[in-house]
Formats: sequence, C-alpha cells, structure tokens
Amino acid sequence: MFYRISPLLMFALLVANAAFAAPAQKQFSDWQVTCNNQNFCSARNTGLHQGLVMTLSRGAGARNDVNLRIDLGNLESADVKVPPVEPRLRLDGEPIVLQQNEWKISPHHLMTNNPEAINGLLNAIGNGDKVTLADGAGVISLSGFKAALLFIDSQQKRTGSETAWIKKGDAPPLSVPPAPPLKEVTASMAAPGPLSHDELNDLLDYGTWRMNNSQCSLDPLRREVRVFPLTDDKALMLTSCEAGAYNVVYLAWVVSRQKPFVARAIRLRLPFMPDSGSTDLELMNAGFDEHGKELTTLAKGRGLGDCGVATRWRYDGQRFRLVRYAEEPACDGWHKAGGWPTLWVTK
Repeated sequence: MFYRISPLLMFALLVANAAFAAPAQKQFSDWQVTCNNQNFCSARNTGLHQGLVMTLSRGAGARNDVNLRIDLGNLESADVKVPPVEPRLRLDGEPIVLQQNEWKISPHHLMTNNPEAINGLLNAIGNGDKVTLADGAGVISLSGFKAALLFIDSQQKRTGSETAWIKKGDAPPLSVPPAPPLKEVTASMAAPGPLSHDELNDLLDYGTWRMNNSQCSLDPLRREVRVFPLTDDKALMLTSCEAGAYNVVYLAWVVSRQKPFVARAIRLRLPFMPDSGSTDLELMNAGFDEHGKELTTLAKGRGLGDCGVATRWRYDGQRFRLVRYAEEPACDGWHKAGGWPTLWVTK
C-alpha cells in the first residue's frame, strides 16, 4: 500500500527538523568545521598553513547561500610585498585555473559566492593532497577536507539531495530543512539614567567590601570594582577575583542602585553543551557594552588572543541571556575574536 504525504505535512516535518539545530564544532585532520544554532556552517584549514587559508561557508536550507575565500594573510595582516595569489595557486604542483568572471580577485584575497564556481573548485581539489603557492610560502592541506564537507552535508541534512557536496542524490533542494527561527533576546527597556556621583561612590564602596570578604586569590592591589547602570533601579557590579598570565576571572552581581543594597550573583549558563562538557561559563576578562546592555566575556587560549571563547549576554530585565557565542580552538595565528566562528547567534 502506498501513502501520500501532503505538502503541508512535509513542510511541518521540515520545520520540526529545523527547530533543533544543535551547535557543533569538529576537527577532521587539518580541517575545522563549525555549525551554529542556525545550521550555518563554516570550515577552514588549520595548523601549519603559513598564512594561506581557505574558508568555506554555507547556510541552511534549499537556497545556495555559499561562500568560499582563499586568503594569504588575514584582512589585518596581508603583506603587500608578496606577489598576487591567484596566478600562483597549485594543486599538488599543477596550476589551478579560476574563471575570473566568477570570482572577486585582489592580490591576496579571492572570494566567490557563485555555487557553480565553488562546486567546480571543490570537485577539482577534493581528491588532492594540498594546495600551495608557486615561488612562495603557504599550504592548504586537504587532509580531512572531504570529511569536513561530508559533516556539513550531514549537519544540514543534505545527504542524498541534489545540493549535497559529497553524497549527492535525487532528492530536490526543497527536501533540505530550512534554518530554525532566529531567537530574539529583547533588552529590558530604554536606556537607564546614568549613575549619580553618590550612587557610583556607594556602589564602589559596596563592591570593595564584597571583594575584601570573598575567597578570591588575586592580589588586593590588583583587584578592581566596576559598576554600570542596567535599569533605573539596578546596576551591574563586576569585581576581579582570580588572574593568570592573560585571563582574569570576575565575579558579577545585579545590585540595587540605592541602599540598602540587595545583590544577586550572576551565573552564566549556556543553552547548549559545548565541547568543554559544561554549560557553566566563567566570567573571563569580563566587560560591559552599555549601548546594547550586553555583558561580554573573552577567554583567551593564549596571550596572542588568536584562540579561545568570546560571548555576549544581553540583560532582559530579569537575567543575562546568551546572544552570541564564538569559539576558535585552533591557536594558529589566523584571526582575533571578532572573526571566530559562531556556535550561537540571536537577534
């Protein structure tokens, strides 16, 4: 007996599948893949690339929302004395020919969002060993490349469809689930009034008292208290507690702006399970963006600041809720926190 699935039911199934995009970050030999809660996935080569990096990204759903970049040096550190990249690209020693009308080409940065151009390049290099530059440094290892593409296909549920990169099939593009609805975190209210001179001094005194009565190991001479207005009757108080070579751990409270002070400790909890195995997040190198009412953290993997975890949390009137989580596990000098791949995004 044959059963027919109505278009409405098919749409409902796709929406149901799309509603639970679990963030994921995986390493496949020399390739790293990150997919966020919107099922937007990006992959790049890591390790000993000598400044030559290919970055491939793809959005969820039937649309061909794809982008591929080849960069020699990131956008902050390109060496203008180095010869142009495009004519020097080699796959296992043989020239790579790009159709220039399908690419945006500058001396050290190549980019395209043309699906046919991207598919053509992926097919050309998929079984290769490495992409290099003639007469110069730079290596894009292709070890793990196909596994990274296969993971993206699987994460976005493209396997067996016409849009898959690796295991293509006959399923139409509309069989691929769309991106889940983008979550929204609304700020509490209009901008609060600034702290008065008396409020600021009283809160700093209160913060100093709390800090001196804590179990923090940081040298008292290095401790600091910072306060920021959250609402017209609440403030954010940050106190430094522990310190390493390049990271400082803070304690944080939402506290009333007027005496007698009532303080509630802030504990940040992620809405997904990261690779660390814990949803609890320390307030590392904490700061506060007063315009967006966002508490920020930056846990550096090393002093250079090229790897680690960066988060933003918005105050909604009751608590701080995660609005952005970015993580770069590869400490390979490629980019700073602003360019790290995201695992969680919101409106």
